Amino acid sequence: MKQYRPTTSGIRFRTGHEFTDITRDTPEKSLLVTFAKTGGRNSNGHTTSRFIGGGHKKRYRIIDFKRNKLDVPASVAEIEYDPNRTARLALLHYADGTKTYIVAPTTLKQGDKILSSDKEIDINVGNALLLKNIPTGTSIYNIELKPNAGGQMVRSAGCMAQLMGKEGKYGQVKLPSGEMRKVLLTCRATVGQVSNLDHENISIGKAGRVRWMGKRPHNRGTAMNPVDHPHGGGHGRDHGGRHPVSPTGVPTKGYKTRNNKATDKFIIRRRRG
Repeated sequence: MKQYRPTTSGIRFRTGHEFTDITRDTPEKSLLVTFAKTGGRNSNGHTTSRFIGGGHKKRYRIIDFKRNKLDVPASVAEIEYDPNRTARLALLHYADGTKTYIVAPTTLKQGDKILSSDKEIDINVGNALLLKNIPTGTSIYNIELKPNAGGQMVRSAGCMAQLMGKEGKYGQVKLPSGEMRKVLLTCRATVGQVSNLDHENISIGKAGRVRWMGKRPHNRGTAMNPVDHPHGGGHGRDHGGRHPVSPTGVPTKGYKTRNNKATDKFIIRRRRG
């Protein structure tokens, strides 16, 4: 993690990445697509998501979350930065000439060989296997919720899940939140832990750096008028006289909004806290 000399008040408390793990500055052009911004507006120009706007221009990297190129060995050509996510990317060169990006795990280095397969293969970092072929206790990430749908869980920097057990056609996976969830053993996951462990220790340091991320200032509901927010109005610094709610009146601070009853049966234990 990079520290700065406090030559200005803007960088006095700022910390950043050293990028020592990055091996190339420019991305693979064949895997780039344009990334349009909405500014939080819909097709009519109305704000539907507050506090979104600006930000640095960036292009999206096409990432292979499915890892469905089976039994074809690939070598890690580069470890790259991705402006759209907290983790690093690994550029893979397959033996048949195909190039793809994957979310890079820690300890994966330039020149390493990795493989994706439905068969039993070595449990090496970066290899993608079906859960039924992964030993209990292994650290995994980029986990599918449905077979061949692509990894959807555990993709942020420094995250990892653990395969705790197998019962019937389901595996029991402990997620970073502490939730224990049943996942079909025919779903695929990648061995290892997501890269860029220092991300959680970064101090933004100044407001302008948040604007570069595309986030506008977030103003308090108590500072608004009653027409704009349920907390608005009052004399002086009034707190509204009610439990905190969102602009639409939904209670905040721990109120459960999950309403997907179809998948309740897959959750063995809820998250911590």
